[in-house]
Amino acid sequence: MASTSDPTSLAPGEALARLMAGNRRFLTGANAHENRTFRPELATEGQRPFAIVLGCSDSRTPVEILFDEGFGALFVVRIAGNVVAPSVVGSIEFAAAQFGTRLVVVLGHTRCGAIAATLREIETGAGADSKNLRSIIGRIAPHIEALVRAAGPMPDDRLLRESMRANVRASADHLRHGSGMLEELVLSGKVVVVGAEYELETGQVHFFDGTPLAAAG
Repeated sequence: MASTSDPTSLAPGEALARLMAGNRRFLTGANAHENRTFRPELATEGQRPFAIVLGCSDSRTPVEILFDEGFGALFVVRIAGNVVAPSVVGSIEFAAAQFGTRLVVVLGHTRCGAIAATLREIETGAGADSKNLRSIIGRIAPHIEALVRAAGPMPDDRLLRESMRANVRASADHLRHGSGMLEELVLSGKVVVVGAEYELETGQVHFFDGTPLAAAG
């Protein structure tokens, strides 16, 4: 696990501040990165991602673009509903160990189709036809079922957003405690796991779970 103690790796608060600054550039159209054009040197330069992002596969959430970053800056794992499956944990463990990356972001988004499908299944009891889709819904449902049952007259759009946030928190907590390797890094302060949401309606990213105090402003 050599690289996790690399003193040249960005501290979690610094990495988070860089993501926030990139999202502000994305919002204002002041994109700073020209590193999105193919260069042969990319094959030999290697990669040194300053953040790991677990995001949803939704085509409207291109992680590098909404944080205004180019090649080699972010180690991105995308899966519907940003759920935490064993291969996802292994990918994040690999990046933390191999590259010394110290910030992990679980990024959900508004109007998430995987969350909406899970809500429909909870409310109607009708399961998905595909066992593979059921495996995704099955990972989300336990984290939002109590919220759905207690929702009462909550508007559908608010329930969808609150469910998405609950799922993000659960995925972040799973990464903090569901992997012995990651838990050790988190407890030692070498890695920080935070939860965030991307607003499709505004383009803004909000960090709301586990944010380091140094970057909270």
